[in-house]
Amino acid sequence: MFSLQPRSAASPLWSWASPLLALALTALISGAIFAFMGRPPVLTVTTFLISPLLATGGLEALAVKAAPLIMMGVGLSLAYRANVWNIGTEGQFILGAIAAGTTALLLPDAPGTVLFPLLIVMGVVGGAGYALIVAWLRTRFNANEILTSLMLAYIAQYLLVFLVTGPLRDPDGFGFPQTALFADAASGPRLIEGSNLHLGIVLAPLVALVAWIVLGRTTLGFQLRVLGQAPRAAKFAGFSEDRLVWTAMAISGGLAGLAGMFEVTGTQGQLSTNISPGYGFTAIIVGFLGRLSPAGVVPAGLLLALTYLGGDAAQINLGLSNAITGIFQGILLFCLLGSDVLILHKLTWRRRAKVAAT
Repeated sequence: MFSLQPRSAASPLWSWASPLLALALTALISGAIFAFMGRPPVLTVTTFLISPLLATGGLEALAVKAAPLIMMGVGLSLAYRANVWNIGTEGQFILGAIAAGTTALLLPDAPGTVLFPLLIVMGVVGGAGYALIVAWLRTRFNANEILTSLMLAYIAQYLLVFLVTGPLRDPDGFGFPQTALFADAASGPRLIEGSNLHLGIVLAPLVALVAWIVLGRTTLGFQLRVLGQAPRAAKFAGFSEDRLVWTAMAISGGLAGLAGMFEVTGTQGQLSTNISPGYGFTAIIVGFLGRLSPAGVVPAGLLLALTYLGGDAAQINLGLSNAITGIFQGILLFCLLGSDVLILHKLTWRRRAKVAAT
């Protein structure tokens, strides 16, 4: 029989191999589900994971979808390393989008050299400011940041609905819950003229690079890692837990707000009720799939972005519900958590002892 035996130390091999195993298991389980639904499993999985990359404009769409996931995944990887469990990046994403979008609507005639940098600042401030509410509740009242950040995410969504159906609704929009289109200056420079490739696509991997340097080469990164791995040692060394909690929440919230800013200015061009298909929650999977490493978050963000494109392709070509995206992401998360058991345990085979007949 198979049994799990504790390892004396965490396995470096399985720390990075478990995401690959989780992806393989996810593909197998998804194929089995498709077969149960009467769909050809190989064709369906291929349509979901490969066809979007071969379609016209597929790589462009992948980069656009991956940029916000990478930004938020990087912020979460830093926070989670410090045991600061920010689950509300969806709300911080929305607040960054609201702050930047409202500024763009208030300053339609501002030159791009002034407006676009201002929108970046407003996006970061909006997301970080919303995240710092969670930090204050934890450090002042010892409130659990998992619950407070999650509840604030729903408040942010309802605030967005209120704004786009009320004060900010486009008077010429025929009653649709959306604002007027932003001025062209608000979208910033394009990497390729006439495409959706905005500046955030270049900024996302640069953010990951900076975070990797901060985490591994700076005093702040060392303090965040020590706080997460040995809180008592951090306190003994004189590290301020409250300051690090505020810092981790500000970074993760600020990057989420920055992602929201680029999404509404660079991709959508206006505020509406559906500015996010759940990027903030998907970014949690991105962080764990990337092993809470800024470098690992980049390929993880690309993979999860592919699931959004795959869901659209499966819906159009095979008539499947777009909910298949969430199903695939959920299976991937559970398979990842299960595969991570191999990091601290090894699978061994042990024969059952034969019971002598009496």
